Amino acid sequence: MSLMRPALTVPNTRTRSPLVSRHDWEGYRCESRLVRAAAPRIAPLVLVGGAFQTKESWGRLERELLTHVDVFTVDLPGWGAGNVLPDRHGADFLADALGHMLDESGLTSVNLVGGSYGTAIVYRLAQRRPELVERMVLVGTMTSIPGHARVAMRRTLDLLVDRRMEEFAEETVAFMVNADRIDSVTAGSRVRRFLMRRMLNLSEEDVAKHLANTMRLLRHEMLDTSRPPAMPVLVATGEHDTFTTPDLCRDLAATCSDSWFTRVADADHMLPLERPVELADLITHFLADEPLEQLTYCREVERTSQPCPAR
Repeated sequence: MSLMRPALTVPNTRTRSPLVSRHDWEGYRCESRLVRAAAPRIAPLVLVGGAFQTKESWGRLERELLTHVDVFTVDLPGWGAGNVLPDRHGADFLADALGHMLDESGLTSVNLVGGSYGTAIVYRLAQRRPELVERMVLVGTMTSIPGHARVAMRRTLDLLVDRRMEEFAEETVAFMVNADRIDSVTAGSRVRRFLMRRMLNLSEEDVAKHLANTMRLLRHEMLDTSRPPAMPVLVATGEHDTFTTPDLCRDLAATCSDSWFTRVADADHMLPLERPVELADLITHFLADEPLEQLTYCREVERTSQPCPAR
């Protein structure tokens, strides 16, 4: 049974007044955006997105989540309102920046949701600040970037440096959209058009940020699975994702000490855009510790690891 209620049943007094705050971390600018739910039933939820995600761009997914939980979104250094972050800084730096923003915002216990690039950042925060985190959801992730993907990513950077924007857009979107299954993905063609427009209209600052952020992925080991986070973790991906494939996502879930894995039907790598209602429902079920097995939009729900019994 779905948890989702029609948005019109939720009072709009608090959900329409986001609190935007400016932060600084080690000399770099960042911003947060906190939107209070009318009647939250779960600890505040922190959303950290992918390469081109900003704190304002979660759209339908955020609106659906706000029926249950306060939502905290961020522009970390290198994203949105943040300034360019040189690629010498890795995931630890970004995780510490996120922890600093939570501290300054007075949030002492949260749930984390990371998408794509953001999964490495929230994973590191969960490792470094476990007292902050109740549960964590990772959407579209992997333990490390495969060699063939590294070659393709470097190719997109070369195209971007040369300002060959049409080719850059086509090859970048090819990571995120499975062209062979686009007709099987909910809103697949529409999402592809949206991504193409986004890639073709990057500002010079956007270009500088993307170059630095992608080089960071290639230069650093973004995930250290030798110290798995102890809190419950859900790893989800679209069934047709060819970038962070279901097998790669399942492999990461298996490294966590208390974890589940699921494939979402009729979806690809861009789950927040393709199936925002279902993704919000999945997230809220998991964060509320409610059963996932009967969710009809999940192809499978697998318990990948269980916590060791306390001694």
